[in-house]
Amino acid sequence: MKYKLLSWNVNGIRACHNKGFLTSMQIVNPDIIGLQEIKALSTQVPSEIDNMSGYEKIYHSADRKGYSGTAILSKPNILEYSIGINNPAHEGEGRVITVKYEHFYLVNVYTPNSKADLARLENRQEWDLAFFEYITSLEKDLPVIVCGDLNVAHKEIDLANPNTNHFSAGFTDQERSGFQRLMDHGFIDTFREFNQQPDQYSWWSYRTASRQRNVGWRIDYFLVSASLKDKLIDAQIFQEIHGSDHCPVYLELEFE
Repeated sequence: MKYKLLSWNVNGIRACHNKGFLTSMQIVNPDIIGLQEIKALSTQVPSEIDNMSGYEKIYHSADRKGYSGTAILSKPNILEYSIGINNPAHEGEGRVITVKYEHFYLVNVYTPNSKADLARLENRQEWDLAFFEYITSLEKDLPVIVCGDLNVAHKEIDLANPNTNHFSAGFTDQERSGFQRLMDHGFIDTFREFNQQPDQYSWWSYRTASRQRNVGWRIDYFLVSASLKDKLIDAQIFQEIHGSDHCPVYLELEFE
């Protein structure tokens, strides 16, 4: 069985809908869609998206209106699902949906941003550890696929200007160490299994025409448990798809 998965920080599902979300999804035709930063209650999701044929929908909105939030749209049968990471200190912002399938757990995540002044860096470090503990606990049952906006560029190749950003949110030593913890455990950065080229980004600031100049960051990922390595078929970044300041990332796997 093949699975085609797509992950996208839509930066507002209503705004993205107005910029061609449905057309993009029809072209790619993924089996499973993970969305981050939907910025909407379930009742505010455009009806055209909520009624997409063949998909079961799960929404996890933040308590604060117009902020954060995640969603899963799934064609394959969902065995069960949960929201959050079983940690009261990190709930209320709609950041995680976990779905159980026959072969794996899919964890759709919108990782907290440390903020421009790094005001949330300490909270972010606590989150990174709590999230690590959560997904590794899932691995005791099934392999795990993590998709979403992890709000960190792992290596210097993953952003256009590393030398000037070592103290910027998303590229601090602390955040990169949190990501490296996942790698040291054995999680695989699937895109880098297929593509080692520079200039491969998934987010661009709206300021200074960054996307047109491709001055970006790769902060959106599909990570998989080490046991899924031989199931990987393809991983891509769809830079040509617009509708958000992020573009979608893609993963394809096959199980016997």
